[in-house]
Amino acid sequence: MKYKFKTVPYEHQLEALKQSWNKPAYAFFMEMGTGKSKVLIDNIAILYDRGAINTAVIIAPKGVYLNWIDKELPTHMPDHVECYTTLWKSSPTKRKQEALMKLFTETDKLRILVINVEAFSSEKGRIFTEKLLQSTNSLIAIDESTTIKNPKANRTKSLLKISAHAKFRRILTGFPITRSPLDFYTQFKFLDTHILGFQSYYSFQNHFAEIIQRSIGSHSFREVKGYRNLHELKTLTQAYSFRVLKKECLDLPDKIYNKHYVELTPEQNKLYKEMKKDAMAVLKDQETVTATSVMTQLLRLHTMICGFVRNDQDEIIDIDNNRIDAMMELISYMDGKVIIWANYVHNIEKITKALQKEYGGASVVSYYGDTDLDHRKSAIKEFQSDNEYPRFFVGNQMTAGYGITLTKANNVIYYSNSFDLEKRLQSEDRAHRIGQENKVTYYDLTTKDTIDEKIVKSLRAKHDLAKQVLGDGFQAWLS
Repeated sequence: MKYKFKTVPYEHQLEALKQSWNKPAYAFFMEMGTGKSKVLIDNIAILYDRGAINTAVIIAPKGVYLNWIDKELPTHMPDHVECYTTLWKSSPTKRKQEALMKLFTETDKLRILVINVEAFSSEKGRIFTEKLLQSTNSLIAIDESTTIKNPKANRTKSLLKISAHAKFRRILTGFPITRSPLDFYTQFKFLDTHILGFQSYYSFQNHFAEIIQRSIGSHSFREVKGYRNLHELKTLTQAYSFRVLKKECLDLPDKIYNKHYVELTPEQNKLYKEMKKDAMAVLKDQETVTATSVMTQLLRLHTMICGFVRNDQDEIIDIDNNRIDAMMELISYMDGKVIIWANYVHNIEKITKALQKEYGGASVVSYYGDTDLDHRKSAIKEFQSDNEYPRFFVGNQMTAGYGITLTKANNVIYYSNSFDLEKRLQSEDRAHRIGQENKVTYYDLTTKDTIDEKIVKSLRAKHDLAKQVLGDGFQAWLS
């Protein structure tokens, strides 16, 4: 395929594009870290260049959709394609409302709307998007399409209703089946109702699942006991999908980095602004600003972003936050074992409880300062076994970031980062070392427009934070 790409595609990305670019409906079932976002962007650009579309609607979960604006589109959209890109806001300011309405004006530019999938749980997001699709030649895409696997959810119903208005439809996910093969139904119905050939979920379920009727008292329900005709299901979907895993992509870099955004709650947002103002005042009053004094203020802000603060008696006070939910959402898109790094013991304990509640007590091992030597050894041994469980290793970079081997995982989540560059580099190498058979993908939970984002940026650039915040540097960090 001859095309003026902005970034050179890997072989698997080029193959996905060759198979899909002009098809009205297609699924990119590409494992996280294999670059499915780039494939979609190139597909949009090619269709725009051919005059097939003038609008693209990209739908993604809250933790992902900002990444399209900040990273994916600027990185991969070809320079010759002029774009007008805007982000959906459910309660926009006057200025942002005007930006959204510009999508309906006559222009030769490619119009792109990036909107979070949660917006389709209400009528407002559905009506706006439906109007845009009806008035333009469009492509609509759902990133992490398992978010519409539930046929009873309002957002699923909304997206199934409006999808027919788009000339081209795409879905993207690393693992389209999270719980059962029945997850396929609404994802492929969004693409085209004729692909599977079933007009209702129940007829689809009856054909591919073994169902028995159960009764408990006066309550009766259908229980799935197993699955059948799966070869037929594979045949039906194969012509409309491209599947690839990281281990199959030999030309990928050994380390792949992504961000997963976490929004502050209203309480956190208010506190952050107050604490940032107080921190600036404290530091400005000091005759000599040291790295230690700046780090103390940054640490207070960072723990608050991570969901807690310490009072004057050094007691921990929890703050309502979205971080655990964002982590659980991210994990739902993954397969296999996962390492989770957290800088604070309080977070490790919360993470462990959340994982045990969702995946079972045997699903997680933890490793931090209070973990005794015997439990540390058993945690590593169990995690490195070929057994499915434990699936999660939760530790802090100071204690578990050195010397140990955790190569059974190729997905690593930084729930919160240490300020120390050495600890970041060492913790990354627990998975990326001899014995690792796959490429390793690192995900940073990040809160936009806070020091959290600046910490991640600095660590990825391999900068020493202590040196950066010396002198007047603290003002840039707190601005």
